[in-house]
Amino acid sequence: MILPVYAYGHPTLRKKGETIDANYPNLDQLIENMYETMYASNGIGLAAPQVGYSIRLFIVDGSPIEGIEPLNFKQTFINPVIVKEWGEEWKYEEGCLSIPTIRENVSRQPELTIKYFDEQFVEHEKSYKGMAARIIQHEFDHIEGKLFIDHISPLKRNLLKGKLNNISIGNVRHDYKMRFLKK
Repeated sequence: MILPVYAYGHPTLRKKGETIDANYPNLDQLIENMYETMYASNGIGLAAPQVGYSIRLFIVDGSPIEGIEPLNFKQTFINPVIVKEWGEEWKYEEGCLSIPTIRENVSRQPELTIKYFDEQFVEHEKSYKGMAARIIQHEFDHIEGKLFIDHISPLKRNLLKGKLNNISIGNVRHDYKMRFLKK
């Protein structure tokens, strides 16, 4: 089932996600719905807070990005913890399904090591670099209650204030199911 993506301004996007266990109600269905929602929205990542769940869960599928390593980068991350980030920060233009029409350059470190559980609650610790690391960092921010616009200068955020307010009330073009504060 395709879920509505919560738009900028919804309080759920600013809450730190709670840790879950294997007994979380309907977890398999939620993960399946999140993948369906992400694909229907043409996204490459989606975090549970973006669909109204304040839990530590996000999914990624970087396969639409040419040259991404690892190839077929599709993964579910449950209760992730970034162990280490390193390397010289690099800028790249990011966007977000919760903030349609806005894209900004964000600086992030190019490599990371992350511990997480997969869908079967098997624990993993893996290192990623480049675009895969960036996608993970972006989605990890969501479960920490952060958005990519938190990484841009206060001046730029101030310049975007009108657009962000319009997004929060639904005055924005979008071609996927969304939930706004009011309309």
